[in-house]
Order: sequence, then C-alpha cells, then structure tokens
Amino acid sequence: MEDLSAQFPILREMAFFNHAGVAPISGPAAEALRQYTQQAVTKAYCGARWYPRAQQVKQSAAQLIGADTPDEIAFVANTSTGISLVAKGLDWKPGDEAVITNVEYPANRYPWEDLKRFGVRLVEVPQRPDGRINVNDAVNAVTPRTRVVAISHVQYASGFRIDLRPISEAVHKAGGYLCVDAIQSVGAMPVDVNELGIDFLAADGHKWLLSPEGCGIFYCRQALLERLHPNIVGWMNMTDSSNYGDYRFEFEPTAKRFEPGSYNIPSILALGASIRLLLDTGLDTVWSRIESLTVRLCQGLAKKGYRLFTPRDHAHERSGIVIFSPPPSSIRATPPPTQIVADLEKHNTVIVVREGRLRASPHYYNTPQQIDTLVNALP
Repeated sequence: MEDLSAQFPILREMAFFNHAGVAPISGPAAEALRQYTQQAVTKAYCGARWYPRAQQVKQSAAQLIGADTPDEIAFVANTSTGISLVAKGLDWKPGDEAVITNVEYPANRYPWEDLKRFGVRLVEVPQRPDGRINVNDAVNAVTPRTRVVAISHVQYASGFRIDLRPISEAVHKAGGYLCVDAIQSVGAMPVDVNELGIDFLAADGHKWLLSPEGCGIFYCRQALLERLHPNIVGWMNMTDSSNYGDYRFEFEPTAKRFEPGSYNIPSILALGASIRLLLDTGLDTVWSRIESLTVRLCQGLAKKGYRLFTPRDHAHERSGIVIFSPPPSSIRATPPPTQIVADLEKHNTVIVVREGRLRASPHYYNTPQQIDTLVNALP
C-alpha cells in the first residue's frame, strides 16, 4: 500500500485504532482549518465565500451517502442533534411506537425514550448472545403502530453491521420510517440511503469521517422534508433568510430548514476536505483496506487465544470494529482490559474498552505492520 503518512501524520507518531471513538483529523482537514484560520485572522470574512464552499461540502456529503440531491443534507452539531430532529420533529400521538435495540449508543436511545411523556411506546429488540441483532427480530417488532425504527447501522459495542433493507421494507409497509445512526459506517464503507431504504440518517464527522468534533451531517429524504417540523427555529432556516428586515415566517423547502443559525464554518471546511479525500480514494477501496486489516487482526487474536465477540461469519455483517476479550485466566493471570489499554498506550498503541471488552477500529490508512504490532503487544 502507498505511503499515506503525508495525509495522516499520526502514522509517524502511533498505531491508532480508535476510529470508532474520536479519530485523528486527516491532513487535508488540518490544511482546511489552517487556511480558514489564516484568512479569518488577516481578512475576517472579506472575500472568503465560505458559505458557497459549505454548499460544495453538502454536494460531497450527498455523493458520499448516495442521496439524490444536496438539498437532502443539513449540517448538524452532532449525531444526537440529527436523531433529535426526527424524534422531536414528527407529529407523535399517544399509542405510537418507536422501535430500537437494547444496545444502542445513548445518542440513539434517549431522544426516543423522551417521547414516553407524549404516550409513545418504546419497543426494544434484544441483542442475541452472539452479538447479533437478528433482522427477523427487528422486522417482527414492527406493528401498524410503528412510526419509526431507529437503529445503528453498525453497533458501537459489538461491531455488528445489520442488513437494513428488510427493516426498511417492513417499516415502510407499516407506514413508518427508518432512522439510522450511521456514525459507525459512513466513511468506513459504501453507504447508499436509497439502496438501503433509509429515510433519515445522522453521522458526526469525528469518527470514520476523520474531521473535528462538533460537526456532522443529517439526511432527510426529500419527500419527507415538510413532515419534520424544525425543533429549533432561527433566522437561517427561513426562506430568503439573508433579507433580514423582511420578516417572512416560511421554512426553507430544503434540508436547510433544519439549520437555524450560523454555520460552524471551520469544521464544515475540514469535514468537506476529509469527505473529498475519502471520495477520491474510493469508498470501495477504503472498505477493502479496512476489511483486510480487521481480518488480519482477527487471525492474530485467534492465535493468541483472545476471544472474539464481533460477529464476522458473513462479510455483510462486518465493520471496521473488532470487539474481543483476553484469553481465559490460566496459571499466569491476564491483566484486565483497562490495564491492557493503559499498557498499550504507553507504547503508542491505542485501543479502548467498551462494555468491559477491548475494541480496536483501524481505518484504511493503518498498515498491516501496525496490526502486527498491536497483536504482538497484547499480553
């Protein structure tokens, strides 16, 4: 594989395997931030045309997830905000149901749990002991009262990737919608909202998209834009918003209706630079490299007696996340996961603990040699 250290200087510093957490920003993202800072400190916004640049980032984001148009993309502060746009934006009635799993990251649980105060029933699909969310379990949880199935494309604490298409077909047949937390898949693998039948999608930029925290994307299918009432109303989500003195209370017809105020311009520019890098590399190439690295990791873990929790029997279940546990204790006790993580970090190798297990999540720029370094360093 070609040398990517110019685009990812962290390669010179450490073996970093926590892209499912907070990832390093890419070199192009850092350069976008530098250019913004230089322009802002010397010329303020004069001649910058940052907002037209932001529209170009929306075009790239739409391409990244297979959206029909950039008008279906809004910038949000984080995944929680995007999911809350759906949870708070729909017109709920007592007795309506929202289907989730019992192992969602809190960002994809609490917005739905909050709806209980409106009489909405939360239906949980349990994770099976093997780490899978059974697709049939999710499909069977859908009833005529289901308004939304809210599910992660890839689960943060198991690495399991679920087949979304049967779920979208079931919820659409019931008259509801599919809302996807895609923070653990977008940027790591090809994602196509139309192919998967996704109605709403949220993903922050600070994981697999290799950009700063506090800026992500929200997708809303064009036909559903007016069904979501913006839960924050400001000056910018109105039609003709730059005509400040002409008060016109009329929401934008595009996903801009979900953007109430001024943009986080530096982070949007950085996000755009990283998305462009991923698109230029090719998402098929990105995913192929990630899969190759995770296969190598799993093979190394097996040789050392580590126990794999992530379901990986079928290619369509795999993600960039590998969850594993130390070997069963023998004569010489294995350190607990938290100690293993701390010891590795002393030697510039980064993994984390999630739900009592070890988690490694390499990106496409990591090298096979770094995977071997991780495996060899494990006790």
